[in-house]
Amino acid sequence: MPPKQRRPFDAQAFLESAGLGKRMVTCAPGQVLFSQGDPSDTVMYLRSGEVRLSVLSHRGREAIVATLGPGDFLGEGALSGHPVRLETATATIASTVVVIARQQMTQLLHSEHELSDRFIAHMLARNARLEADLVDQLFNSSEKRLARTLLLLARYGQGDAPLRVLPPVSQEALAEMVGTTRSRVNFFLNKFRRLGFIVYDADGLTIQPSLLTIVVHE
Repeated sequence: MPPKQRRPFDAQAFLESAGLGKRMVTCAPGQVLFSQGDPSDTVMYLRSGEVRLSVLSHRGREAIVATLGPGDFLGEGALSGHPVRLETATATIASTVVVIARQQMTQLLHSEHELSDRFIAHMLARNARLEADLVDQLFNSSEKRLARTLLLLARYGQGDAPLRVLPPVSQEALAEMVGTTRSRVNFFLNKFRRLGFIVYDADGLTIQPSLLTIVVHE
């Protein structure tokens, strides 16, 4: 008989079975989960929705550093000894998170190997994403950076749907993510629309997988 395939670890089901289901918090669009400078004493698991991470400079300039989706963890800095949050987490759409106290999360990672594997995989993926972002910022044009940002926001490569629909995102927010001006973002969005790579409709902004050609084109 062929070997039985191992079922993928369901972090959400595990956290609920571990008694953390009652620690779920529902957030409205625009609601802040935690702010830069807040005490760093919990880790959160994003059960549904989308959360934006941003940082604020001493001069008051905000930069969006990541957008997280279902299955992602946030607030991991609590496990590395950071006494305060280094970024602000804001729900961009209606979202639900499981809040886990730092000490309890540490105990779970030591005792539950499947959860530990899932968490390590998340951190490795996050680190790879940050490295790719740095390379993107250093070497790629703003047009390529915008195309890559749109694909990441649409969670390109996850699922089989031919189209990916984004939650509402402003051109100002896109400009912050890409590191360019709103006028340049507007110019490239119009270009992508003319080429059929993106579509504006009643549901917002829909991304065609063909937008990837902008990223890989030399």
